[in-house]
Amino acid sequence: MAANPNNEKQTISYSTTNNENNIEIPSRPKPSTDNDPQRTISDITFELNNKEEVEELEALKSPSMSRVESGKCECCGMCEECTEEYIKGMREMFLGRLVCGICAAAVSREMEKNGGKKNEALEKHVNCCVKFNKFGRSYPALYQAEAVKEILKKSSKKKGKHLNVF
Repeated sequence: MAANPNNEKQTISYSTTNNENNIEIPSRPKPSTDNDPQRTISDITFELNNKEEVEELEALKSPSMSRVESGKCECCGMCEECTEEYIKGMREMFLGRLVCGICAAAVSREMEKNGGKKNEALEKHVNCCVKFNKFGRSYPALYQAEAVKEILKKSSKKKGKHLNVF
């Protein structure tokens, strides 16, 4: 490479050909191809610049992304991965308690039954979960029998009949 008076770099390349007398004759420079080292360097530079731009854009977006942490449901005890925003939102919705998605659906159903009273629905669901965790996990057959007993009591009250169950 040679430098010119304006400090611009110029690339000069020559190829030689041999004739019958073994005299080297310079020929014109070949046109640039895809395999040209200068083109390869340009492509690499272009890719690196694009990668840096993409990383900068993602860095601007990432502050809205929160880290994920494990949250334990205060009803059933199930652990699930949640963002801090999700945990905060669930606590606001359910009176300061962290409630998993399954329990949230159960509380919503209970609210529909009792006329929209969130506190009562949440307490009823928590009591149900506590009862299950103490009794149902240890003695599943007895818990099932207890559930059948409750169903029979409810159905007999609806029909107006009184069944003496256990």
